[in-house]
Formats: sequence, structure tokens, C-alpha cells
Amino acid sequence: MHQDLSQLKEKFIHDLFVSEGLGAVIDEASYGYARCSMEIEPRHCNALGIPMGGTVFTLADFAFAVASNQEGRDVVTQASQITFLKSARGKHLTATARQVKDGKRVCFYEVKVEDELGTEVAFVTVNGYVVRDRKAE
Repeated sequence: MHQDLSQLKEKFIHDLFVSEGLGAVIDEASYGYARCSMEIEPRHCNALGIPMGGTVFTLADFAFAVASNQEGRDVVTQASQITFLKSARGKHLTATARQVKDGKRVCFYEVKVEDELGTEVAFVTVNGYVVRDRKAE
């Protein structure tokens, strides 16, 4: 069931909201881990000229999806909490998702969002619900 990076990219290119709407890409991934990024464009920003909270959250949720939907598992976000730490100062955002708990039906992840200048933009926690686990079937 192991998916290499090219298979993951092919799978998630069909998430049009993220791939076309946000312009996010998968930089690195393995089971329980993903690093995804995007260039900040004017369309992603609010009236203050900084990335909208929804932009930051969507990138974080995408990193969680890539990290958790591997090894034959279909996982959806059950609950999530985002804390905005600072406004992005750069032009590029990166979200890094790491698995904290891997359960039979529920998993838990932490996601950190930063810009290329090292600014910590947001911290996100995600409870995932395992809809299907083909590996266990």
C-alpha cells in the first residue's frame, strides 16, 4: 500500500480547491508526515494585505490530509483548532504535519505553518477520523 511521492501528487491533484484554488503543492511526504507549500498571491490576502486565515487553515488541512491519507487509509478531519501566531512576512507558506497518535478509528496531528523567513504563522491540531482502512481489511 506504500505510495511514493509521485503517486501522492497524482492523487491530490484532483483536490481542485487546493491544487487550483490555492496553488498548494506537496513537497515531501511519508506516512504520518507531510510538508506542503504555496506561494502567497494577492488573491490569498485580506484587506490588510496579509494571507486570509482561511488560506492558512486550508494549507494546514491539506498537509494533514496528505500525511494521514496514506497506507490504504481514508481519513477526514473530525475536529480542528487553529491558533494564529503572527502575520506572514514573506511570500511563501509551508505547512508541516506530524502524526502524534495513530489509532484504529481516530488519529491526531499537529501542523505548523511558517513563511520562508521563519515566521511562525499558525499552529493547528487536527483530530482525524479513519473512514476506511484497507490495510486492516
